[in-house]
Amino acid sequence: MGDIARSALGGAWTVLVGWLLPTALNVSLFAVAVWPSLRRTGWPTQLWSAGATPLSVGMLSVSVLLGLALSALQNPLYRVLEGYVLWPSALYARGCARRRRAKQDLQDRLTLMRLERQEGEGRLTPADTERLASLRADPRIVRAARGDRRRTAVQRALLRERLARYPVDPAQVAPTTLGNAIRRFEEYGYDRFRLDTQVMWNELAGNAPEQIRRQVDLARANVDFFVALLYGHCAVVLCAAVALTTARPDVPLLIAAIAVPTLLIPVWYRAAVSATDEWSAAVRALVNTGRKPLAESLGLLLPGELAREREMWALVSKMSRLPHHERAAGLDPFRARPPEGSPAPAGGGDAGQSVT
Repeated sequence: MGDIARSALGGAWTVLVGWLLPTALNVSLFAVAVWPSLRRTGWPTQLWSAGATPLSVGMLSVSVLLGLALSALQNPLYRVLEGYVLWPSALYARGCARRRRAKQDLQDRLTLMRLERQEGEGRLTPADTERLASLRADPRIVRAARGDRRRTAVQRALLRERLARYPVDPAQVAPTTLGNAIRRFEEYGYDRFRLDTQVMWNELAGNAPEQIRRQVDLARANVDFFVALLYGHCAVVLCAAVALTTARPDVPLLIAAIAVPTLLIPVWYRAAVSATDEWSAAVRALVNTGRKPLAESLGLLLPGELAREREMWALVSKMSRLPHHERAAGLDPFRARPPEGSPAPAGGGDAGQSVT
């Protein structure tokens, strides 16, 4: 019972921090900046004249309801920011091409700094010399390199951090910065172990240590906070623009309600991108520590060789994603065998058939 209570409270905490709190902040912003222009006409006047207590209860109720609605809609909200939903095909392709070019530029800048350092130490190979010459012939990389040479070691580490926010596979690059920051850890299990965490997420999370699962939830709540804040600011800006068309708007206040959130929206977006670093580390830990208990729960033995493990997880992922095929028998060498002398299952069937 205590475990159930802790789990429920943990889930409530992530919803509270990730969605209810930023929604309450946006509702408060709306009440301060937009509501004064609306309360002069119609039903807003009646609600405003009802007193402070009913108004506070109403704001709290609206914040909770909107926060829960945003939490329920979080997948489509994320997909819009990641570039997967409501993006025209041409814009999606252009965004992906731009992000691939940005990733390649970061790689080239870091490579140039490394090769120049090796050149100063006299450790360049002929291939490195040729690569260095080609990078110095690229005007875009040369312009960026002028500033990179003045960077400290910490600032150069930030460049590597930016590069780490891209997926390893160029085919997985998304059209937005947030999409790539999330896609990098969505592909982590498949890139390293051929474990498709998008398909096997529930099984993986259900078998991972409790502390790791908790870290994933808390890390995602940080990103949720900025995403909810961003969408709420967009709603406040739209409401303020509509309020300008009312009979007696408070124009200076409404202009401020449009300008300030508009300036803050990119800030919250960048903050959400930065917050994915902790989320990525938590998912990486989930994959690294959860593979063995996942294999055991599926009745499989984790191979001692990485190549064999990748083969096993590829088969498991395909079995979960695709209809059954005879090729699934390839999992037989990885199945845990029943102990000697154990009774056969009822009906005389193969004991291993109940596994996975």
